Amino acid sequence: MKEWRYMGEAGFTIYDKLLNFFQKIESVQKVKAGTVLFQEKDPVRYIYLLLKGGIALGRVHVRGKEFILKILNDQELIVEYQLFKAHPQYKFFAKTLSDCEFLAIKREQFEDYVSTDPEAMNAFVAWLSTRYLKAQMKCQDLIMNGKKGGLYSILIRLCNSYGVVTKDGILIDVPLTHQELANLTFGTREVIQRALKELREKDVVSYENQRFTIKKLSYLREAVDCQNCSYEICGIN
Repeated sequence: MKEWRYMGEAGFTIYDKLLNFFQKIESVQKVKAGTVLFQEKDPVRYIYLLLKGGIALGRVHVRGKEFILKILNDQELIVEYQLFKAHPQYKFFAKTLSDCEFLAIKREQFEDYVSTDPEAMNAFVAWLSTRYLKAQMKCQDLIMNGKKGGLYSILIRLCNSYGVVTKDGILIDVPLTHQELANLTFGTREVIQRALKELREKDVVSYENQRFTIKKLSYLREAVDCQNCSYEICGIN
């Protein structure tokens, strides 16, 4: 199960358009796991074209608790600010979950490119609208289904974005600790651990080497009255 990406009339994605243009003028940067690319309220200098690896986007509560809003893996565009605004600031932090490779594109160059290339602008608007709907649907699930249902919804979304079908079920092929999963659901580690224990006892989920395998996806879908939305809407990124 791979991330769906908008294909324009010419068969391109906004990611492909940016990659084809900027890889000729920007060098690939490599960073280690645990690297912070930017913090909340930092001045926006770059947008990032993720080539390889995983990156978490989130916010830190005033009391110090960290919340993960999105996890991005491979071939993703990271644009986390108000576009075409003077002196913008990043709204979230970005931290690498694994060793990563990416292109760092200057904000001014990016905005100039999408505003002067009609095909790129169309693809970018479509990408933004999909992200908006995805965020709205995720908020709906977390609000309407409670903490346990919110966990089930996040697991379904992780399957859609990073699921690999195996003989044992759907492997969520991205490393996640219980704390990181709790951060994704805006809950506590204790609540998530209890819910996961219940799922393991029912043989719905297994956990090994920081990776979850969903053995009974239908159980999770029935529990949250899943509407079987398309993958481009029901994703974690």
